[in-house]
Amino acid sequence: MAGRIRENRVTKTSRRARATVGLLIALVLTAGIPGPQIDVGAPPDLGEADLREAAPVRLPAPVRLPVLLVPGWSDGAEELEPLRNRFVHAGWDPAQVMAVGFVDPVGGNIGHAVEIAAAVDSLKRRTGSAKVDVVAHSMGGLATRWYLQDGGAESIRRVVFMATPHSGTLLGWATPSPGGREMRPGSEFLLRLNALRAVPVGVEGMTIRTSTDLHIVPNTSALLEGLPNQEFCCPTHQGLLDDEAAFDAILAFLER
Repeated sequence: MAGRIRENRVTKTSRRARATVGLLIALVLTAGIPGPQIDVGAPPDLGEADLREAAPVRLPAPVRLPVLLVPGWSDGAEELEPLRNRFVHAGWDPAQVMAVGFVDPVGGNIGHAVEIAAAVDSLKRRTGSAKVDVVAHSMGGLATRWYLQDGGAESIRRVVFMATPHSGTLLGWATPSPGGREMRPGSEFLLRLNALRAVPVGVEGMTIRTSTDLHIVPNTSALLEGLPNQEFCCPTHQGLLDDEAAFDAILAFLER
């Protein structure tokens, strides 16, 4: 009997001890005492490929305006067909690419500028665009510059001059037509044109030339102060119109 009483007392004491320990543990937990710190390691070092996969960068699609192609001395719209085809193959709608055909292909640049103005207005109406881009070849670039200075700048975003004799060409002495006389170095037309800015404010321009151009003499006449230039070897003066590298440069400029 005494043995069972002692056993019961021990059991009760053990229970009290366990209850006391449990109470202390609860107090410790509720007191906000921090537990052991677990080192989970630094975040993984993502490589460049991982970052691209995790957050792909999507560039905005280029804004493609309608394009007006302007021919050089004695040329017409048919000579620009290879260049027009390249634009269409690059994604332009055929209705967005228009070539000028001058009434008098060897006529003066001021008259040609009037025809360029009419072509720009026609292209804007056809496409609904407020502005267009221009790619002008040879003497056509001179008429384009005159058009820009004579109020056309508000309709043009960017213009590319391909092998244009901005300072004239000696071959102008071999072409006794109105346009030929205006391309002679030091002509009254060139003096008036070059007294103005290369292109009006608000219009972006660039020049393209070939190192084997036998029509623009000297070759440096194809440069225009203040505008970036791209030079290629070795298409001919006329061959620039269907040169892949030259077209890539035009495309990069118009789509940037």
